[in-house]
Amino acid sequence: MQADYLDLAARIASLTDGEDDAVALMATVACELHHSDDRFDWTGFYRVVAPDLLKIGPYQGGHGCLVIPFDRGVCGACARTGEVQIVPDVDAFPGHIACASSTRSEIVLPVRDRRGALIAVLDIDSDRPDAFGETDAEALAAILSATLAR
Repeated sequence: MQADYLDLAARIASLTDGEDDAVALMATVACELHHSDDRFDWTGFYRVVAPDLLKIGPYQGGHGCLVIPFDRGVCGACARTGEVQIVPDVDAFPGHIACASSTRSEIVLPVRDRRGALIAVLDIDSDRPDAFGETDAEALAAILSATLAR
């Protein structure tokens, strides 16, 4: 099953209505996303906790890496550049951090607060190669903007 992003966005909006705590919002988004699509093996957030440093936040799936500097891996590249990273083959990404050996592809999006400051990245891993595309990036960015940047 692939995510019905319109339905998913509406469900997340309903579940998070009136909530403004970023960690509570991230936990709800991670849970809803993770269970909405068979491609999503690990779904979670890495929070910006210091200059150039991410730490694990709310997630669904197996254990994630606890700390990721901005200069390492796909999540670090997203945090460093502020740009969505769509990686069809993680083994071909220079400096990829293998938190799980089953991961084949990945999408990572920047998460900004209402002032535009980077507060986290959303990381979704798949055991399928080339699992993500621009449609996913656009829909996920819209959900993040509506939920965490309000």
